[in-house]
Amino acid sequence: MDTLSSARERWLSTSMTDPRIFQLGFTALYLLDLGLRFAFGARWPWLSWPMASLLLLAVLAVLAVLTPFLRPDRSAHAPIVLAVLDLAAVGMARLDPDPGSGLLIVMPALWLGRIAGRTGVLISVGSVVLLVSIPSMLYSGLEPVETARAVLYPVVAGAAALVMAESMEWIAHQRRVSEAIFDTVDVGLLLLDARGRYAGMNRRHQEIMEIGFPDGHSGRAGQVGEAYGADGRTRLTPEQSPSHRASLGEEFDDLRIWIGRDPEARRALSVSARAVRTESGAVGGAALGYTDITDLMRALQVKNEFIALVSHELRTPLTSIVGYTQLLEDDAELSDLARRQVAAVQRNAERLRRLVADLLDVAQYDAGAVGFARDPIDLVAVVRDTVEAVERTAEEAGVAMSAALPETMVVVGDGQRIAQVVDNLVSNAVKYTLSGGAVQVRLAADDGQAVLEVADTGLGIHPSDVAQLFNRFFRSREAESRAIAGAGLGLSIAKDIVEGHGGRIEVESELGQGSVFRVRLPAGA
Repeated sequence: MDTLSSARERWLSTSMTDPRIFQLGFTALYLLDLGLRFAFGARWPWLSWPMASLLLLAVLAVLAVLTPFLRPDRSAHAPIVLAVLDLAAVGMARLDPDPGSGLLIVMPALWLGRIAGRTGVLISVGSVVLLVSIPSMLYSGLEPVETARAVLYPVVAGAAALVMAESMEWIAHQRRVSEAIFDTVDVGLLLLDARGRYAGMNRRHQEIMEIGFPDGHSGRAGQVGEAYGADGRTRLTPEQSPSHRASLGEEFDDLRIWIGRDPEARRALSVSARAVRTESGAVGGAALGYTDITDLMRALQVKNEFIALVSHELRTPLTSIVGYTQLLEDDAELSDLARRQVAAVQRNAERLRRLVADLLDVAQYDAGAVGFARDPIDLVAVVRDTVEAVERTAEEAGVAMSAALPETMVVVGDGQRIAQVVDNLVSNAVKYTLSGGAVQVRLAADDGQAVLEVADTGLGIHPSDVAQLFNRFFRSREAESRAIAGAGLGLSIAKDIVEGHGGRIEVESELGQGSVFRVRLPAGA
């Protein structure tokens, strides 16, 4: 498959260099001129120069269609000779009391400029002078009007051929530059036409195609070959393939897939797509970019395996620490100082336990190994339990808490995981709100969705931090400047849980004024 070449470009290139198309078109134009002259009263005997020129054009048309020798791939000079003979036919048509249109010289001149460049300009001018202008002047006896036309014909032909030659040279240069640019980038680029056919690709995408389609490709969107989902195991269906989705007008970023027959040698790709639309807004094609992220995905896999290993190793000693501190706390002989010290150990052990749990969750989510229960749960009860559990912490921090909850609201999902989301949002709201501030929790139904809002009057989030808020290990500049405890994992885990339930999480924030986190979950009976 040609790099960066479309079916349309190939058709245009063929139509502009194929003598058959040119000759048939020029003959049809000559017949139109002849017909108009008859229609407006021109008369001449059958044995005349115009009829001889028509016979010449007919012979040339037949030769162009039937003779392989005239094809550009068989002879470089035959198409030029064909155009010169067409100019001779125009010159013959001018040798008549009712002469044919001299404008017909433009078409062979354009053709010569197209196939011969600047050399075609010289051939056009010379041929028009010898075959059109001089015979016309001799026939008319230097009649003023015909003489003026005869002088202008070479100028017009030369100008037409020159414009075409310069245009084709500029187009060829721009095409070479475009091909160089597209083949230089280390991203696979694919163009689709309005019918989902492959219209063009660069060299990098050709290499990707060889890996993903070792048995060949028909050049149409929707083929999957050896393509798999983000987990590297589930084979994509035609409807799930990036090219098919893009051909329908869908736009997306960072769609991750794996390609390759050998599981050990598969390549990971991040795919982005943008629709190409017509002036009316209809889908006229699409452009896709394929970035190889295999090294990144392998590194993430190693990181997740390491995190999971370390987290599991930490769990056992943590369990012992928490167990022994609980035993110490129950010891009646413990002094007040020792009791406070044990409480500090418990708090830090609990903090470390939560961190380990978060790390394990991150590793599981990234590996796609988390499954969610699908049970009817009363979201009101989940939210109320969380608010009651956090109220004491809020009171100690001087933060007023309030909740506006309906009597009941049922969603289908994993109650423990959803409670984890609510706890994270409410705890964060209290943590980032200064003494004297307020946190309000609201739950309502909206267009078939359960909408949970956690609003605070706290520190707010800097606008440049909002876009990264749900990234792994990201901490806002306010959290870092005030040394607020946290690993930057809670919100990313909350986002994974919400999206795993078919919902979405949003945030609105104004620095120094507070934030509103909004969770939308599909309501269910």
